[in-house]
Amino acid sequence: MSGLVSCGVTSAPALALLTARTARIADPGPLLDLLPDAGALAWVTGSEGLVGWGEAARVDLKGPDRFAQAEVWWRDLLEGADVVDEVGVPGSGLLAFGSFTFDASTGSSVLVVPEVVVGHREGTWWRTTVTADGGPARQPSRSEVRPPGTVRFADGALSSAAWARVVDDAVRRIAAGQVGKVVLALDLEACLEKPLDVRWPLARLAADYPGCRTFAVEGLLGATPEVLVRLEKGVATSRVLAGTIRRSGDAGRDVLEAASLARSSKDLEEHEYAVRSVAEALTRHCGGSVDVPPEPFVLHLPNVMHLATDVTGAVTDGSTSLGLVSSLHPSAAVCGTPTDAAMDLIRELEGMDRGRYAGPVGWIDSTGDGEWGIALRCAEVDRDDPRRLRLFAGCGIVAGSKSQEELAESVAKLVPMRDALHS
Repeated sequence: MSGLVSCGVTSAPALALLTARTARIADPGPLLDLLPDAGALAWVTGSEGLVGWGEAARVDLKGPDRFAQAEVWWRDLLEGADVVDEVGVPGSGLLAFGSFTFDASTGSSVLVVPEVVVGHREGTWWRTTVTADGGPARQPSRSEVRPPGTVRFADGALSSAAWARVVDDAVRRIAAGQVGKVVLALDLEACLEKPLDVRWPLARLAADYPGCRTFAVEGLLGATPEVLVRLEKGVATSRVLAGTIRRSGDAGRDVLEAASLARSSKDLEEHEYAVRSVAEALTRHCGGSVDVPPEPFVLHLPNVMHLATDVTGAVTDGSTSLGLVSSLHPSAAVCGTPTDAAMDLIRELEGMDRGRYAGPVGWIDSTGDGEWGIALRCAEVDRDDPRRLRLFAGCGIVAGSKSQEELAESVAKLVPMRDALHS
């Protein structure tokens, strides 16, 4: 193989040989407790999932062909790899964690092959060790988890008042027929007393939101409730979330609020745009047919409730999970519709670079199976200063949107990361 993969891939050494060995192990305890104090990689739901550390190989990608180039790099890497997998479940064997930018025109995306992965699925535990060119795997240093100390928050690109005006502007654009829906995000800056030990917020996110995917890839961390696509043995599933209401903390009132959400014409319209975009994208890979339930259900999270729909289909064209991600992103749940017009409006109105917020994050294994979420309820650590982070939240804007209600929803969506940072 050549030393570099071109066409938008930067600094991408292609290793001549990776040796991967996967074996069953005894229960080592909670996955997140295994992580070292640097280079943590994680994709965990409840007690199951994957954690990794070290770097056997990586590729950094830019541009509109970033997903295609990621597939090329992964395929070439697999062709030169010696893999022995005694477990044979999704996520065992050679695996890469990935995180991609929301907008193809900005930022850098990445795939990372860890030196060590520990996984748990349905009572089976395993450990994969990956070495490059026959070299030994490094042993990570571990230390006690460090709290971040005092945390100060400040406005990001826009103040709350300015962002509300942007929402009002977007509603006017929708009324004028420029778009049917647009998803607008805002950011919040966090300044920590001490450099962030990502294990601290990861543990809190996993404990508070066990039904979400708690993730960490290259300084991006969070707990996403939205599965962009899961591919397993030829079956693709996407969980679409759009339409949100805050929880009140009162169980009886929340029952009434959930019923109200399920009947809300504004939220149902927003949700329908998102479901349609996912169903149309998956249909192209599933022989022209996917299963879409006639009505959404209400997903209850500790801080909010969402309208949710699980779209499923049997993949007939041999696509990998990365190939499906390429077709699905950006969905109307994080961009809007029509896609190109909504993306242009986001670039015009938001006043910031989303980076990898609202982009695909997850993993792919050597069979092409994988699970990719949308990077929501998350924060990105400043590459130059680990005491600084940007937190993100966003809302789908349609004709019936009210700016103050959308602002309140965004504030509620910032709660998971804000709470996870406090000592």
